[in-house]
Amino acid sequence: MIPTGQDSLNTRSTLEAGGKSYAYYSLAKAAEALGDVSRLPFSMKVLLENLLRFEDGVTVTRDDLQCMVDWLKERRINREIQYRPARVLMQDFTGVPCVVDLAAMRDAITRLGGDAAKINPQVPVHLVIDHSVMVDEFGTPKAFEKNVELEYQRNSERYEFLKWGSQAFDNFQVVPPGTGICHQVNLEHIAQAVWTSTDQAGEEVAYPDTLVGTDSHTTMVNGLGVLGWGVGGIEAEAAMLGQPVSMLIPEVVGFRLTGALAEGITATDLVLTVTQMLREKGVVGRFVEFVGPGLDALSLGDRATIANMAPEYGATCGFFPIDDGTLHYLRLTGRDDGRIELVRAYCQAQGMWHDADSPEPIFTDTLELDMSTVKPSLAGPKRPQDR
Repeated sequence: MIPTGQDSLNTRSTLEAGGKSYAYYSLAKAAEALGDVSRLPFSMKVLLENLLRFEDGVTVTRDDLQCMVDWLKERRINREIQYRPARVLMQDFTGVPCVVDLAAMRDAITRLGGDAAKINPQVPVHLVIDHSVMVDEFGTPKAFEKNVELEYQRNSERYEFLKWGSQAFDNFQVVPPGTGICHQVNLEHIAQAVWTSTDQAGEEVAYPDTLVGTDSHTTMVNGLGVLGWGVGGIEAEAAMLGQPVSMLIPEVVGFRLTGALAEGITATDLVLTVTQMLREKGVVGRFVEFVGPGLDALSLGDRATIANMAPEYGATCGFFPIDDGTLHYLRLTGRDDGRIELVRAYCQAQGMWHDADSPEPIFTDTLELDMSTVKPSLAGPKRPQDR
């Protein structure tokens, strides 16, 4: 559940999509009191919506909201905000200790005579088992099946514990071995672009899909218009328990893409070129947001490849706004038609939809690349950021 919030600006509104009604916190209504937000970067609109939804006068105040809008004046502002991601993504390597901590908390509550069943993650948590693969069998039709079987044997105690966790805790799901790496599973199955949950009043609320993950390359999902980045286990555990992520309002570097890749040029060639440009610019601690007519020429795979390299170019995230390409991918990967309708309706209502008519956002700084100029590139495995 999410709290109903103080909502001093009275921004709560409703929309219809897929035959259902959803509540949402309207940026357009907020703009009536705070000032025009149409040219905020798309990623900043996601942060502003998050603050609107959790405004309580204590952790999120009216001044915090105003600073998000005032950011447009200088394109940077020195203020700390309390951001609450919608969910947490874990892989087994760093996720298991978090589940151990939850189990220890339940044990402590039981010893004190309390109800252990009350100890649960406060936001949805997905733990993807993907770091235990060893290749014993290869080159035969039964290779995959045999390797998964051996994996279960080697890690039986840990997997039994995780299975118990998935049954014992609310808001906690485990994706079993042999399914794929956590970023692939996140992109293809878990991420929804627009998330929904029930608030304390029992109303279904729609809001941007956001997350933190226990892996630096969590940023891959930015290619789907989902704001997320990697954090350490302690930060992920805090988010899992409903604690906000304390962060400075970021500077946002806009990366404008035009043209299209020449025949034979791959997403790897493109991402190495982009990475080199961003490392030369200097984007550590900043958001990078990709815009421009060139987005229409990029598949979701291309976008995810660029977003995945955010740790290599040093940015907190490499964000792509939601557009028709996003919906096409959601449809290809079997997302529910009602969810796809909701993504379009919500993003268009919130000014988070990218197309030729979208106002160009205002950024702290900008770069531009004509993708037709990209050449074949190579990078070594030890230093993948060096083209």
